[in-house]
Amino acid sequence: MPLQDHVERRADALAIAVPPHLDMVLIPGGTFRMGSDNHYPEEAPVHRVTVGAFWMDRYPVTNRQFKEFVKATGHVTFAEIPPDPKDYPGALPHMLYAGSLVFSPPARPVDLRNCEWWTFLKGADWRHPYGPKSNINGLDNHPVVHVAFADALAYARWAGKDLPTEAEWEFAARGRLDDAEYAWGDEFTPGGKHMANTWQGEFPRQNRNEDGYERTSPVNAFPPNGYGVCDMIGNVWEWTTDWYSPKHEADAPKVCCIPENPRGAREDASYDPRQPSIKIPRKVIKGGSHLCAPNYCRRYRPAARHAEPVDTSTSHVGFRCIVRQAGAAP
Repeated sequence: MPLQDHVERRADALAIAVPPHLDMVLIPGGTFRMGSDNHYPEEAPVHRVTVGAFWMDRYPVTNRQFKEFVKATGHVTFAEIPPDPKDYPGALPHMLYAGSLVFSPPARPVDLRNCEWWTFLKGADWRHPYGPKSNINGLDNHPVVHVAFADALAYARWAGKDLPTEAEWEFAARGRLDDAEYAWGDEFTPGGKHMANTWQGEFPRQNRNEDGYERTSPVNAFPPNGYGVCDMIGNVWEWTTDWYSPKHEADAPKVCCIPENPRGAREDASYDPRQPSIKIPRKVIKGGSHLCAPNYCRRYRPAARHAEPVDTSTSHVGFRCIVRQAGAAP
């Protein structure tokens, strides 16, 4: 081999092997079976998707990292800004204040269809995850929460990164186990060991904390998957760039891409049908959280997905970032 070709190939190999940022893991890309036909209807149908190679944060973005971003940029999160009345027709003026949704366990039995365990708390934000009297002291290594989609995207761009598509996220979460139920295999607690921060007990009133955590956990508290990424399941849901639709398209095989029109051809499906007067589009979030429980939300699986309005922040949604390899299809 000519010396010049050898040098160029060596340089290419080094470019692939060296992470663009600290604590990023190379996800090699490939074709996989996305979705599930065995659980919630929005996960179906199973279909083949091809993603290019990319680097992914080993952990969700932490409070420490988000604090650095805010210090450097002066960013003010969505939860810290009072809502614009014109975006919420019919809302009473005294209800339009800055705040965020916080999980509040009910003291009595509740109808699981009504989500009575969420409280919109004035003053709740990423610095005050459980209301204005709370703080993140001692939680530097926990995932940042109360971040809306725009906050996650702003951080990613500041860091020289991007947010993953739904397909990229699911491919990475599967950790080379394409047909496995969970990110670590087919058994939820292999050998009785908890592999993620989820809810044990009868949601939303009884949490036995068998995994050691009642709320969020440090991002390195549980083992990595086959690609070396941690916390893809449980702890906090994670934002993706895909607009939500009530089911997958079955036009397999296909290549994962970000549509040029971000609202896409199925814009109507991204709105919440329960609030027809409020047209707030929804993105796909993935991974489940510490509030996912067997009796209510079995979404602690790579195939699971959920719709989250872009104007919403909560105490159990965070994010992580990626950097795509040069030449890889976005």
